[in-house]
Amino acid sequence: MQRRLLAVRCGFKRGCGRFSVTLVNFAGLPWPVQTAIIVRHLHKETALPCAPTVSANPANASAADQSVLLVQLSDSHLFAQADGKLLGMNTHDSLQRVIERVLDEQPSIDLVLASGDLSQDGSPQSYQRFNQLLGQIPAPARWFPGNHDDLAVMQNVCAGSDLLQPIIDLGNWRIILLDTSIAGAVPGFLADDQLQLLSQALQSAGARHVLVSFHHHPVPIGCRWMEPIGLRNPAALFAVLDAYPQVRGVLWGHIHQEFDQLRNGVRLLASPSTCVQFAPGSEEFHVDQEAPGYRWLRLHADGQLDTGVSRVSGIPFEVDYSVKGY
Repeated sequence: MQRRLLAVRCGFKRGCGRFSVTLVNFAGLPWPVQTAIIVRHLHKETALPCAPTVSANPANASAADQSVLLVQLSDSHLFAQADGKLLGMNTHDSLQRVIERVLDEQPSIDLVLASGDLSQDGSPQSYQRFNQLLGQIPAPARWFPGNHDDLAVMQNVCAGSDLLQPIIDLGNWRIILLDTSIAGAVPGFLADDQLQLLSQALQSAGARHVLVSFHHHPVPIGCRWMEPIGLRNPAALFAVLDAYPQVRGVLWGHIHQEFDQLRNGVRLLASPSTCVQFAPGSEEFHVDQEAPGYRWLRLHADGQLDTGVSRVSGIPFEVDYSVKGY
């Protein structure tokens, strides 16, 4: 007789510490059997009700460093059909290749960030496929929307999960995720509720270092054609960020290319797409020949941030410029 273990885990706090409870159901037996495993966690964790603490993988760093590792996957542009193509590239296949590279290069990941434009057509099937592909990486994940995403569909697919949770405490860091999307539009905007979320999350961050991430670029990137489709109210963003010295980095997607600058000591970072790339420094829309890739970020306990980009190889494709309306 085949027997299966079905486990459900939850957590709670009491005055003497933090506990987790795992309910284990033994399926496949001729009678119902259930047991509970209670574990007391002695280490201290602080988190808001809206900011769950994600435990850092101890294999990622030495005890002296206690750093955490993030992987950013951006602008995957999946379709309802697995053979869908963006500008001539099969986006499902390119994402799979990038994930394979992540698994080969990053054996212990603490968090995966999907920084918008997960879907090209906003279909439920595209988000379900994205979730399935991302499931190959043994790490928690968080998503937020870009201009191509349908937030209502994304919320429906993510119902019952923490994939859209906007605040994460990880190691000695707080990661704040914002929604810059405007329904039916390409540029981005931080609405009042998002600016309030940012301000409140920074106020309650305590001594934690902070990384803020969203989809649209808040500064000029050197591509004239992309300037009108960035964040429309960057001054409002930086008015909040500049008041908090614990902000160490700002991370976005959207531009399908690498970007790395400093502003008032804060690292400004953007990353390649997992599919087609846009040519840096271009006046008009132009696709680059660079390969798909991802960004890794190592966040150190002292606030230092190390990062790099890794790209796949061997994905030849012919750019289809007949596609309009990016």
